[in-house]
Amino acid sequence: MHNGTDFKRRALPGADPRIHRFAQGYESAAALVVDGEIIAAAAEERFTGEKTTGAFPVNAIRYCLAEGGLKLDDIDRLAHGFAYGPPAGLPADGADSTGGLAAERHRLVHSRQAQLGWAREFLPGRSWDDAFTPVPHHLAHAASAFYPSGFDRSLVVVNDGMGETESLSVFLGTGDRLEPVSTVPAMHSVGILYALLTHHLGFVPFMDEYKVMGLAPFGDPRRYYDTFAEFVQPREHGAYSVPLLARDRTAEEHETHAGALRELAERLGPAREPGTEVRREHIDIAAALQATIENTLLHVLRDARERTGESRLCLAGGVALNCSANGLVTRTRLFDDVFVQPAAADDGSALGAALQADATAAAKAGRMSMPYWGPGFTDEELAAAAGTPAGCVVEHVGTDADAEEADRRLADHVAGLLEEGRIVAWFQGRMEFGPRALGHRSILADPRQENMRDRINAVVKERESFRPFAPAVRAEDAADYFDIEPGTEDRYAHMLFVTSTRAEHRAGLGAVTHVDGTARVQTVRAGANRRFWELIGAFGRRTGTPVVLNTSFNLKAQPVIATPQEALRTFLRSNLDVLVLGRTVIRKETTDDAR
Repeated sequence: MHNGTDFKRRALPGADPRIHRFAQGYESAAALVVDGEIIAAAAEERFTGEKTTGAFPVNAIRYCLAEGGLKLDDIDRLAHGFAYGPPAGLPADGADSTGGLAAERHRLVHSRQAQLGWAREFLPGRSWDDAFTPVPHHLAHAASAFYPSGFDRSLVVVNDGMGETESLSVFLGTGDRLEPVSTVPAMHSVGILYALLTHHLGFVPFMDEYKVMGLAPFGDPRRYYDTFAEFVQPREHGAYSVPLLARDRTAEEHETHAGALRELAERLGPAREPGTEVRREHIDIAAALQATIENTLLHVLRDARERTGESRLCLAGGVALNCSANGLVTRTRLFDDVFVQPAAADDGSALGAALQADATAAAKAGRMSMPYWGPGFTDEELAAAAGTPAGCVVEHVGTDADAEEADRRLADHVAGLLEEGRIVAWFQGRMEFGPRALGHRSILADPRQENMRDRINAVVKERESFRPFAPAVRAEDAADYFDIEPGTEDRYAHMLFVTSTRAEHRAGLGAVTHVDGTARVQTVRAGANRRFWELIGAFGRRTGTPVVLNTSFNLKAQPVIATPQEALRTFLRSNLDVLVLGRTVIRKETTDDAR
């Protein structure tokens, strides 16, 4: 939501910058849908370098138009994944502090007039009045998951901080319709609860929740079980309440959540200051929070399953990026099939708004493959971008004259570098849509030794030592190494479900198996990403382990890499050993000397 954070900064100029994060509209993005088909999609952060930016996605829109060969006048609908009306029951003239702030936010941030104003500013040259199509936020999320799921009918559960007034919505998707079943209001948001605990634990809310998720398996959820049972209380018919949020009583507290944060400190102990030691109590708080989120989600799903009889499930909204909770849902076998759209957070609401606004989207429905919808580059363009950087050895492996043989040679060459312990940045084709690197903008390494995880965390990503990395495995090998039922391998293609590493392989997959024996698996099929699939197979032939460590190609506080020029700059200033641009391999000369 353009201007949302700026409005918060102006309204609360003296507040901790992390408090300004309690706003809507991060992860702005654009998607282009033509006759029901997804042509392009990308997050604005990839073009500006500002992680999770909520700025108007002008660069992402320009990219989508260029990818589709379209001009602004060719666009029939400019869909937006929010549909705010005036604040109910509050004076528009600012007569009191609460109404004044809410009315001012609506006028400057949420209103149709504000949205149209930015469209005219950033996309000049045509009138957008008739084309502008606001889509309710949770409906946009639901559309982003249901239409690409390939299901003819399913339950759809949207769970995030909040939409216009809701924090959780259950829909029934049938054909080309999404019918509301039930909602939980924003005043009882488990998404906001998770953000508050992220802040309490010294991290950045609405950005670092995945750190809390990664920390949770180290802890004991029983230590704070009774306290969290008071924070979230189940009700009948799949409902629940979050009384903690009622601690925010004044207008300012509703903006800062000072009342709820004060209650957290009273009940759980002082908040951790950013950058200080993560202590045992912090770890146990993370574990209790994760258990609470999982139990609450299952409470909702069991009721919805019983009430509707639906055996398939789609998940969307920021909470749907909680891979541990998603894995638990699959293990309960409540549903025969579960689909999570890979850009489940607010970037995905751009896609959902476009799909919902296109009446033909349902007719084009089919299970999506890989979300390679961002900017792409040919091998020739990548080779040209590589140049001859000082202090590096550059090798060009094969040409399109014999593409299959060239890809096999590339795979074997890079697999050898991985086997030697090199950390490889891997840049191929079109960029992924969503937060996960799925084999086109990845950092790869040998998964077999636990110290590789520690090395990448410390010297490459410069991040917390407790954070895990994901294994990428060929789909045909997945069930041999991980607790994946044969026939369900494609569920794991987007790296959105946690499952167990099989006991006999945990010691041999130390860099990608978390402390609780689990892994956030990505399965790879030859038809979806042939080059990556070849690489994993070549590594398996060399080592006997057809699995590689896969994490996103970015450094600390940097969005995932978008362009080869950015990839090369990042490689040269980092502790990465090798950069692969298409079929061009760039290796730092000092790498061999250092080993």
